[in-house]
Amino acid sequence: MCCFFSDIFFDRVSALFYMNIVNTELLYSQIDVFTTSPTPDTTESPKTLAAESDRSPQLCGLIQELVSVQDRQAGMMEQLVALMATGYRQRIVELGLWKLSNPELAEYCKKAAKKLERVHNDLLSSITDEVDSRYDSFFDSEYGLTEFLEKYGSKLMQLDMMMHVLRQLGNAPDIKVQTTEISK
Repeated sequence: MCCFFSDIFFDRVSALFYMNIVNTELLYSQIDVFTTSPTPDTTESPKTLAAESDRSPQLCGLIQELVSVQDRQAGMMEQLVALMATGYRQRIVELGLWKLSNPELAEYCKKAAKKLERVHNDLLSSITDEVDSRYDSFFDSEYGLTEFLEKYGSKLMQLDMMMHVLRQLGNAPDIKVQTTEISK
């Protein structure tokens, strides 16, 4: 699920940049910072204190620039969150519509996912037992680790993928479809 949503997220963000919806100048900014002493020392001469007070408007300007940059960044974050939420809502609606048109299959998917969870737990148990018993052979040669990955890697990956799909289809939200009658 995470990979699917991150792919959608990056595809849509890149599309926004290519379509010039998001101004790339908002991403980068420069602020001139000059060196000053952090706090004026009371033992300093009046000339030094006067120079510090002359820099006060410059500091206010810099702080205002910082605030405006933060405001632009907050606006961009709001756009990204809205973009992600739109994709998520669309996916939820699609799953709900699928469940509405396939209620029995959705229930079978839910039951199958629960059964596969037990299989998954057994597989994980055997993997951890094998790691515990063959730990030293992983370092002795490449063959030991390669054999282990060939034995369990694809099984675990495929089982995870099937469980993910079945969970999503079996636990799709219920949606209500509004119908309106058209009078003749």
